Amino acid sequence: MDRTESLLTTPASPPDAATAPPSGGPDAATAPRSGPPDGATVGPARSASVQPGAGDAPPRRDPRWVRPALAVLLLGTGLLYLWGLGASGWANSFYSAAVQAGAESGKAFFYGSSDAANSITVDKTPASLWLMALSVRIFGLNSWAILVPQALLGVASVGVLFATVRRWYGPAAGLIAGTVLALTPVATLMFRFNNPDALLVLLLVLGAYATVRAVETAGTRWIVLVGVLVGFGFLTKMLQAFLVIPVFAGVYLLAAPTGFWRRIRQLLLAGLGLIVAAGWWVATVELVPASARPYIGGSQRNSILELTLGYNGLGRITGDEEGSVGGGARTGGGGGPFSGQTGWLRMFDTEVGGQISWLLPAALILLVAGLVLAGRAARTDRRRAGLLLWGGWLLVTGLIFSFMSGIFHAYYTVALAPAVGALVGIGTVLLWRERRGLAAEPVTPVTGTAVPAGPVTAPGGDAATAPAVGPATGSGVGPATTSVVDPGTTPVVDSAAGSVTGGGRSARWRGWFATVTLAGALAVTAWWSWRLLGRSPDFQPWLRPAVLVAGLAVAVLIVLARRLPRRLAPVVLALGASAALAGPAAYAAQTAGTPHTGSIPSAGPNVQGGFGPGRGGPGGRMGNGMEFPGGNFPGGGGIPGGNRDGGTGQNGQPPGFPGGTANGGPGRFPGFPGGTGQDGGTGQDGGRTGGGQGRTGGGMGGLLDSREPSAALKALLAADADDYTWVAATVGSNNASGYQLATGRPVMAIGGFNGSDPSPTLAQFQAYVAEGKIHYFVGGGGFRANGGSSASQEIAAWVTETFTAQTVDGVTVYDLSSAGEG
Repeated sequence: MDRTESLLTTPASPPDAATAPPSGGPDAATAPRSGPPDGATVGPARSASVQPGAGDAPPRRDPRWVRPALAVLLLGTGLLYLWGLGASGWANSFYSAAVQAGAESGKAFFYGSSDAANSITVDKTPASLWLMALSVRIFGLNSWAILVPQALLGVASVGVLFATVRRWYGPAAGLIAGTVLALTPVATLMFRFNNPDALLVLLLVLGAYATVRAVETAGTRWIVLVGVLVGFGFLTKMLQAFLVIPVFAGVYLLAAPTGFWRRIRQLLLAGLGLIVAAGWWVATVELVPASARPYIGGSQRNSILELTLGYNGLGRITGDEEGSVGGGARTGGGGGPFSGQTGWLRMFDTEVGGQISWLLPAALILLVAGLVLAGRAARTDRRRAGLLLWGGWLLVTGLIFSFMSGIFHAYYTVALAPAVGALVGIGTVLLWRERRGLAAEPVTPVTGTAVPAGPVTAPGGDAATAPAVGPATGSGVGPATTSVVDPGTTPVVDSAAGSVTGGGRSARWRGWFATVTLAGALAVTAWWSWRLLGRSPDFQPWLRPAVLVAGLAVAVLIVLARRLPRRLAPVVLALGASAALAGPAAYAAQTAGTPHTGSIPSAGPNVQGGFGPGRGGPGGRMGNGMEFPGGNFPGGGGIPGGNRDGGTGQNGQPPGFPGGTANGGPGRFPGFPGGTGQDGGTGQDGGRTGGGQGRTGGGMGGLLDSREPSAALKALLAADADDYTWVAATVGSNNASGYQLATGRPVMAIGGFNGSDPSPTLAQFQAYVAEGKIHYFVGGGGFRANGGSSASQEIAAWVTETFTAQTVDGVTVYDLSSAGEG
């Protein structure tokens, strides 16, 4: 075998597995540590239930090429995620303003408040803000201090994924998995952005690593750590972190080498760890009197439990999200304007496909093939356990994303990227070993130790007899069965079934199955990349035919590889990898080179017919024919305190809607990234993917992005700032965040993200004004839909009726320190 061939067949380093003490029941099994390294002398036969002792071989060391390859992967990932990072400015200003507040106020840090005066929190749990706020405290408030921690989380995620996959499937599988994760376009986007998803992905990958370690040793500490990590995932992005719980728990319950009731007790302890890790913060928030903490943004009754179970919980599944501007199940299988079309193919549609689906078909094909080759494996078979771990993650999360009727954004799919990468890495290596006839060196089903002469006891009690043979050269778990040196004459241990089978016919069938499946997966990947690239015809047009031709050609070569000279193997492998990764790599590079701001970022170039930022349609319609609930404006066309029929109020503005205009015009949707107004006017960089950039002055604020105030407006807001708790108030968190980041002073976000939360009420706002706590009210802001509070409308109407408006660089401002009526 030449060196390039050996790269994909390098076995995993056997884990340093301590033997779990057996417990009652027929499932009780004790896993030995590991088999001998290549070239070691196989000792006398011993039962699989013998405790490991001094005679165990030391763990196998990785080949010399592994560390340099891993260093290149991590450094390349860091370069991709860090290059030109400051171009995105505040990125999602909604979270950047909360980071600024947390860096200034310990109370705001703990609760995740939108401003340092603690009027309202963001509509998520705050763990992801804590890392960025600590960075800002150390390095000062700037774009790099906010975004670099996110990029480092991405590099760490790639490294942990490598370590997780490598333990059971070898370094080549780990490197492939890490590379796929690093080059997934939506991963490049989110690890260069300040949404909570970056930390969530790292915590979930760490949870998978801890699950792997727990399965190896049936160790209580490891499985409890899984619960703790998922609990902190909840503190990052609430119930989305819980999607992996049935998968992690199910794999441990199936494959841990200890008795059934001990596994149950350990899982209960893991559940307790999850409750403690997630519940301490929730309990604190619930127990602290509402008057002593900020309002819980995203809830209608100032409750973190309501936010968890409603707006950010079951409401995302059913579409019943009170106070949101999206979601809401629609007839015909569709969701609301920020939901898109639900269904089996949602992950492949124009909105989502280019973000995550490049290698998704291959991952599904390789998952099925791996499970077929595993056959009737022993309960503790790690090859099957790993496939179930990553396949379960992909299927459970992917199906929920596909059918949820509430608010759904394409960037959520970054949670699928580790599973896709792991399955591609695992499946490629397993099938390549089967194709080469290397993985059926006799191994025990659990640990991959060389099979000695005499009886072999498989976990579960099945005994088989195998002749004495040389040491295993497969992975540390015996990932597949192939032929020995003389197939057809020497029986081999079937690692999937835990029994002895005839080598020739079985190995030959498995080899051809693996070859055809591997070639088919590559061909499907090339075809799907060709289709995805066709959705952006102006983006690198030469790449589309090149990927298709190269992918199909390499697929044919894989089938014919046994007839080709061995020295061509490096060329085949390099071309296959290039064909599979060229599309997502090009999208990832384009994403890294494009600034992204706003609340709904999108990876890659503009896609024809897509939905999302930069892909809006006329009026209230979004891409794919979607409409806001009720018409042109979210919330039945209503605007906070406004008149949907276009009537004019003071200074020519709609009554109760300071600073905005009805039915199009300059004030229409200037904060909606790249969208088009009813009269055809476009927002900044209309049609550009990646979210709209905040604008300077003018018009009403944005629902989905912030504004950058002009120098004159900034100077006005900063005047006498020390005399006020809030230098200004405005409807909607994104509108407020731009003013707050520009001035460095607290700005009250009336109504929270959408302007639909009852914070503050009209009476509370009037009290704040009477106490001289708020200086200005700035026109523009959020919307109201799906029910929610009308407090922001009432406040806007009261302001327009009570105070005199002034215009500063096109923005309507009301001085609340004056007593004059408008």
